[in-house]
Amino acid sequence: MTDTVRILLVDDQELIRVGFRLVLEAEPDLIVVGEAGDGDQAVREAVRLRPDVVLMDVRMPRTDGIEATARLRDAVPDTRVIVLTTFDLDEYAFGALDAGASGFLLKDAQRAELIGAVRAVHRGDAVLSPRVTRRVIERLGHIDATPAGVDPAASLTERERDVFVAMGQGLTNAEIAARLYLGESTVKTHVGRILAKLEARDRIQAVILAHRWGHVGGQGDAG
Repeated sequence: MTDTVRILLVDDQELIRVGFRLVLEAEPDLIVVGEAGDGDQAVREAVRLRPDVVLMDVRMPRTDGIEATARLRDAVPDTRVIVLTTFDLDEYAFGALDAGASGFLLKDAQRAELIGAVRAVHRGDAVLSPRVTRRVIERLGHIDATPAGVDPAASLTERERDVFVAMGQGLTNAEIAARLYLGESTVKTHVGRILAKLEARDRIQAVILAHRWGHVGGQGDAG
Protein backbone atom coordinates (compact mmCIF):
# COMPACT_ATOMS: atom_id res chain seq x y z
CA MET A 1 0.00 0.00 0.00
CA THR A 2 2.20 2.83 -1.31
CA ASP A 3 -0.62 5.33 -1.71
CA THR A 4 0.87 8.72 -0.81
CA VAL A 5 -1.26 10.93 1.44
CA ARG A 6 -0.95 14.65 0.68
CA ILE A 7 -1.45 16.79 3.79
CA LEU A 8 -2.11 20.48 4.44
CA LEU A 9 -1.12 21.76 7.91
CA VAL A 10 -3.22 24.57 9.39
CA ASP A 11 -2.16 26.20 12.67
CA ASP A 12 -1.46 29.80 13.65
CA GLN A 13 1.70 28.73 15.50
CA GLU A 14 4.64 28.05 13.19
CA LEU A 15 6.46 25.85 15.71
CA ILE A 16 3.48 23.52 15.91
CA ARG A 17 3.38 23.25 12.12
CA VAL A 18 7.11 22.46 12.08
CA GLY A 19 6.62 19.75 14.70
CA PHE A 20 3.76 18.13 12.79
CA ARG A 21 5.75 18.28 9.56
CA LEU A 22 8.72 16.49 11.16
CA VAL A 23 6.47 13.75 12.54
CA LEU A 24 4.47 13.22 9.38
CA GLU A 25 7.27 13.40 6.81
CA ALA A 26 9.24 10.77 8.70
CA GLU A 27 6.68 8.35 7.24
CA PRO A 28 7.30 7.20 3.64
CA ASP A 29 3.64 7.50 2.59
CA LEU A 30 2.90 10.93 4.08
CA ILE A 31 3.88 14.24 2.50
CA VAL A 32 3.09 17.79 3.65
CA VAL A 33 2.20 19.79 0.53
CA GLY A 34 1.45 23.12 2.20
CA GLU A 35 0.83 25.13 5.35
CA ALA A 36 -1.58 27.85 6.44
CA GLY A 37 -1.74 30.10 9.50
CA ASP A 38 -5.47 30.84 9.61
CA GLY A 39 -8.78 29.58 8.28
CA ASP A 40 -8.99 31.92 5.30
CA GLN A 41 -5.55 30.90 4.08
CA ALA A 42 -6.43 27.25 4.72
CA VAL A 43 -9.38 27.45 2.33
CA ARG A 44 -7.31 29.18 -0.36
CA GLU A 45 -4.47 26.67 -0.07
CA ALA A 46 -6.83 23.67 -0.03
CA VAL A 47 -8.52 24.87 -3.21
CA ARG A 48 -5.10 25.41 -4.83
CA LEU A 49 -3.37 22.24 -3.63
CA ARG A 50 -6.28 19.78 -3.34
CA PRO A 51 -4.74 17.85 -0.41
CA ASP A 52 -6.10 14.48 0.69
CA VAL A 53 -6.15 15.43 4.38
CA VAL A 54 -6.11 18.74 6.26
CA LEU A 55 -4.88 18.88 9.86
CA MET A 56 -6.88 21.84 11.16
CA ASP A 57 -6.33 23.84 14.34
CA VAL A 58 -9.50 25.14 16.00
CA ARG A 59 -8.49 28.42 17.62
CA MET A 60 -7.00 30.76 15.02
CA PRO A 61 -7.30 34.49 14.26
CA ARG A 62 -9.92 35.80 11.81
CA THR A 63 -11.52 32.55 10.60
CA ASP A 64 -11.39 29.66 13.09
CA GLY A 65 -10.96 26.00 12.23
CA ILE A 66 -14.64 25.10 12.52
CA GLU A 67 -15.73 27.77 10.04
CA ALA A 68 -12.85 26.85 7.74
CA THR A 69 -13.87 23.18 7.90
CA ALA A 70 -17.42 24.03 6.87
CA ARG A 71 -16.13 26.08 3.92
CA LEU A 72 -13.74 23.31 2.89
CA ARG A 73 -16.57 20.80 2.80
CA ASP A 74 -18.24 22.86 0.07
CA ALA A 75 -15.08 23.98 -1.76
CA VAL A 76 -13.13 20.70 -1.83
CA PRO A 77 -15.55 17.91 -0.84
CA ASP A 78 -13.02 15.13 -1.51
CA THR A 79 -10.57 16.58 1.04
CA ARG A 80 -10.94 15.17 4.56
CA VAL A 81 -10.37 17.24 7.67
CA ILE A 82 -8.98 16.19 11.05
CA VAL A 83 -9.54 18.89 13.64
CA LEU A 84 -6.83 19.25 16.30
CA THR A 85 -7.19 21.20 19.52
CA THR A 86 -5.65 21.49 22.97
CA PHE A 87 -9.13 21.90 24.44
CA ASP A 88 -11.23 18.86 25.35
CA LEU A 89 -14.51 20.76 25.23
CA ASP A 90 -17.87 19.69 23.81
CA GLU A 91 -18.48 22.75 21.67
CA TYR A 92 -15.28 22.16 19.70
CA ALA A 93 -15.99 18.48 19.13
CA PHE A 94 -19.59 18.98 18.11
CA GLY A 95 -18.82 22.11 16.13
CA ALA A 96 -16.13 20.30 14.16
CA LEU A 97 -18.30 17.25 13.48
CA ASP A 98 -21.28 19.38 12.47
CA ALA A 99 -19.01 21.31 10.10
CA GLY A 100 -18.08 18.07 8.35
CA ALA A 101 -14.79 17.02 9.92
CA SER A 102 -13.86 13.36 9.52
CA GLY A 103 -11.81 13.30 12.70
CA PHE A 104 -11.22 15.07 15.97
CA LEU A 105 -8.06 14.62 18.01
CA LEU A 106 -6.41 16.42 20.88
CA LYS A 107 -2.97 17.90 20.24
CA ASP A 108 -1.52 15.72 22.97
CA ALA A 109 -2.25 12.62 20.87
CA GLN A 110 0.67 10.22 20.64
CA ARG A 111 2.75 10.18 17.44
CA ALA A 112 1.38 6.79 16.39
CA GLU A 113 -2.19 7.95 17.06
CA LEU A 114 -1.74 11.02 14.84
CA ILE A 115 -0.16 9.06 12.00
CA GLY A 116 -2.80 6.35 12.27
CA ALA A 117 -5.55 8.97 12.21
CA VAL A 118 -4.26 10.53 8.99
CA ARG A 119 -4.07 7.15 7.28
CA ALA A 120 -7.47 6.05 8.58
CA VAL A 121 -9.24 9.21 7.46
CA HIS A 122 -7.58 8.94 4.05
CA ARG A 123 -9.00 5.39 3.76
CA GLY A 124 -12.49 6.68 4.55
CA ASP A 125 -12.69 5.88 8.25
CA ALA A 126 -13.69 8.41 10.88
CA VAL A 127 -11.41 9.20 13.80
CA LEU A 128 -12.48 10.41 17.22
CA SER A 129 -10.39 10.42 20.37
CA PRO A 130 -11.89 8.07 22.97
CA ARG A 131 -12.70 11.01 25.25
CA VAL A 132 -14.60 12.79 22.49
CA THR A 133 -16.45 9.62 21.45
CA ARG A 134 -17.68 9.09 24.99
CA ARG A 135 -18.94 12.66 25.12
CA VAL A 136 -20.73 12.25 21.80
CA ILE A 137 -22.48 9.17 23.12
CA GLU A 138 -23.31 10.78 26.47
CA ARG A 139 -24.74 13.81 24.68
CA LEU A 140 -26.88 11.57 22.49
CA GLY A 141 -28.26 9.88 25.57
CA HIS A 142 -29.54 13.23 26.76
CA ILE A 143 -30.94 14.27 23.39
CA ASP A 144 -33.22 11.41 22.41
CA ALA A 145 -32.84 7.88 23.73
CA THR A 146 -35.82 6.50 21.79
CA PRO A 147 -36.43 8.42 18.56
CA ALA A 148 -39.83 8.32 16.92
CA GLY A 149 -40.34 6.72 13.54
CA VAL A 150 -38.92 3.68 11.80
CA ASP A 151 -35.44 2.47 12.66
CA PRO A 152 -33.37 3.36 9.58
CA ALA A 153 -31.33 0.17 10.06
CA ALA A 154 -34.42 -1.93 9.30
CA SER A 155 -33.46 -1.87 5.61
CA LEU A 156 -30.02 -3.39 6.24
CA THR A 157 -29.16 -7.01 5.50
CA GLU A 158 -27.95 -9.19 8.37
CA ARG A 159 -24.31 -8.76 7.34
CA GLU A 160 -24.75 -5.02 6.86
CA ARG A 161 -26.23 -4.83 10.34
CA ASP A 162 -23.17 -6.61 11.75
CA VAL A 163 -20.93 -4.05 10.05
CA PHE A 164 -23.17 -1.20 11.22
CA VAL A 165 -22.91 -2.30 14.85
CA ALA A 166 -19.14 -2.58 14.57
CA MET A 167 -19.01 0.93 13.07
CA GLY A 168 -21.05 2.15 16.02
CA GLN A 169 -18.45 0.68 18.35
CA GLY A 170 -15.82 2.79 16.64
CA LEU A 171 -14.01 0.03 14.76
CA THR A 172 -12.05 0.87 11.62
CA ASN A 173 -12.60 -1.05 8.38
CA ALA A 174 -9.54 -3.20 9.10
CA GLU A 175 -10.80 -4.03 12.60
CA ILE A 176 -14.28 -4.85 11.27
CA ALA A 177 -12.73 -7.10 8.63
CA ALA A 178 -10.78 -9.00 11.30
CA ARG A 179 -13.79 -9.37 13.58
CA LEU A 180 -16.20 -10.54 10.88
CA TYR A 181 -13.65 -12.55 8.85
CA LEU A 182 -14.17 -10.41 5.76
CA GLY A 183 -11.85 -8.76 3.30
CA GLU A 184 -11.22 -5.08 3.95
CA SER A 185 -12.49 -4.19 0.46
CA THR A 186 -15.71 -6.09 1.22
CA VAL A 187 -16.16 -4.12 4.44
CA LYS A 188 -15.62 -0.87 2.52
CA THR A 189 -18.37 -1.91 0.11
CA HIS A 190 -20.73 -2.70 2.99
CA VAL A 191 -19.97 0.65 4.63
CA GLY A 192 -20.83 2.48 1.41
CA ARG A 193 -24.14 0.62 1.11
CA ILE A 194 -24.95 1.26 4.78
CA LEU A 195 -24.34 5.01 4.43
CA ALA A 196 -26.57 5.08 1.33
CA LYS A 197 -29.40 3.11 2.96
CA LEU A 198 -29.28 5.17 6.16
CA GLU A 199 -29.01 8.39 4.12
CA ALA A 200 -26.12 9.22 6.46
CA ARG A 201 -23.92 12.15 5.51
CA ASP A 202 -20.77 10.33 6.59
CA ARG A 203 -19.41 7.61 8.85
CA ILE A 204 -19.66 9.76 11.96
CA GLN A 205 -23.37 10.30 11.40
CA ALA A 206 -23.78 6.54 11.02
CA VAL A 207 -22.05 6.04 14.39
CA ILE A 208 -24.45 8.53 15.95
CA LEU A 209 -27.44 6.70 14.45
CA ALA A 210 -26.17 3.37 15.79
CA HIS A 211 -26.13 4.73 19.33
CA ARG A 212 -29.32 6.74 19.03
CA TRP A 213 -31.31 3.69 17.92
CA GLY A 214 -29.75 1.40 20.51
CA HIS A 215 -27.82 -0.89 18.17
CA VAL A 216 -24.72 -0.49 20.32
CA GLY A 217 -25.09 -1.59 23.91
CA GLY A 218 -24.29 0.85 26.68
CA GLN A 219 -20.60 0.84 26.02
CA GLY A 220 -19.49 3.07 23.23
CA ASP A 221 -15.84 2.38 23.50
CA ALA A 222 -14.63 3.67 20.21
CA GLY A 223 -11.04 3.81 20.75
